[in-house]
Amino acid sequence: MRRTVLPARRLVRFLLAASLSPLLAASAAFAAGRLVSGPMLGYQTHREVAVWLEAEGAKEVSLTYTRVDAPPGPAAAGVAAPASVTVTLPAPPPTPAGGQPMKFVLGPLEMGARFTYTIAIDGVPAPRPYPLQFRTTLQHEWRGPAPDFSFLFGSCAYFNDAPFDRPGRPYGSGSAAIWSSMAGSGADFMLWLGDTLYLREADWSSASGIWYRFRTDRAAPELQPFLAAMPHYATWDDHEFGPNNSNADWPLAHVARAAFEAYWPNQTFGTPRDPEAIYHRFQWGDAVFLVMDNRTHRIDSTIPEESIKYPKTQYGPAQLRWLKQNLASRNEGGARRHQRLTFIATGSQFLSERFYPGSEDHHRYQAERAEILDFIRANKIGGVVFLSGDVHYSEVLRREGILPYPLYEFTSSSLTAGPHTRALAPDPGRVLAVQRNNYSRIAVSGPPEARRIVFTSHDEDGAELARHEVAVADLAWPAGTE
Repeated sequence: MRRTVLPARRLVRFLLAASLSPLLAASAAFAAGRLVSGPMLGYQTHREVAVWLEAEGAKEVSLTYTRVDAPPGPAAAGVAAPASVTVTLPAPPPTPAGGQPMKFVLGPLEMGARFTYTIAIDGVPAPRPYPLQFRTTLQHEWRGPAPDFSFLFGSCAYFNDAPFDRPGRPYGSGSAAIWSSMAGSGADFMLWLGDTLYLREADWSSASGIWYRFRTDRAAPELQPFLAAMPHYATWDDHEFGPNNSNADWPLAHVARAAFEAYWPNQTFGTPRDPEAIYHRFQWGDAVFLVMDNRTHRIDSTIPEESIKYPKTQYGPAQLRWLKQNLASRNEGGARRHQRLTFIATGSQFLSERFYPGSEDHHRYQAERAEILDFIRANKIGGVVFLSGDVHYSEVLRREGILPYPLYEFTSSSLTAGPHTRALAPDPGRVLAVQRNNYSRIAVSGPPEARRIVFTSHDEDGAELARHEVAVADLAWPAGTE
């Protein structure tokens, strides 16, 4: 047997490399960035899906997805086995709070397909102890009836953070179990109706404070499985924007807008005509969702309308034009067939008639509210339903006589912030109210001629607290009615 004898210098190098290899490997792993929060599913369409996450100290982040509902095996009936696709993005510069929020937009994808995915940061897998999966929308238009679907909605999520909270009893009173219940609900998506976090005095006084709050609250451990469980759509209200009841002239509004866009993977934010706003639109089944922005252009609610020479508005002229255009499109050609419902989602209540110090509902914006309702009436737009949050209790309002069909508003609040437990002012249009921490669900189901909306409110364990049903046919514009 021939033996190879290494020269002394080469032997030293070999032994040194062998001894350092584990250390170098450990050092490389240690140098990799880490996953701070997420992944969270963003918007979903027929051929495109958004996935959001936040890293820290990362150079690049990879997402690998695989279709799981294709035929198994190397080939079946001439169809190739599903192949994994990896998308790698350079990590963005850190925010003032040190995080690196980022959004993957995956597509084009097959319609009506299901996928699983994994995340790696700097080449190191970042697993989660729950399924990571998404799907695309099945195209039903011109092919069959709209699918049944359900969605969750709610507002006012407060995460206690002792150094920044007020002394005494924590304001975040809800149980963390609510997020687990929502994650396991089986709903198709979640719609956040503002106050998705609460800026405190030490937050809203600086840009770094605002970014800190977005990062810290999003990273709450109990929230993570829910973020991955379903697509999420969001708008804001005052507490992501600035101080309580803050208006359009809040000086750090541009910072709040940048943070909101970084942390919420909506498909669009505002329009080219109105780039500072965050309103947006999406469709699910036979429903269109018009998600409003009640902060960017808001005139303070305490100013009497008769005391100013300019319109008192929550939405502003550009957003009102956008709202009207989207409402009117319901009457265009095939849209009548495929869009039976229009949900107008907004941070504060639209139909409420309460008028107390500090209220922000549209009762304080009489001219703007009348303009919207007059437009709906003049253009004979049926199927309009309002969704709102803000008030720290949930309720169903039904208004008769405004339109030829009953006008509904479903309000859902509060998720984990302190609930409103004092007696509510009487309202003859109030169908029901829930004055405790809760989340709400709306299910739209049934054949076209018997489609129904079922609203339910649920406690932190998922138990049903209240229910109300509405026939979609009852919300149609009556034939021959002006």
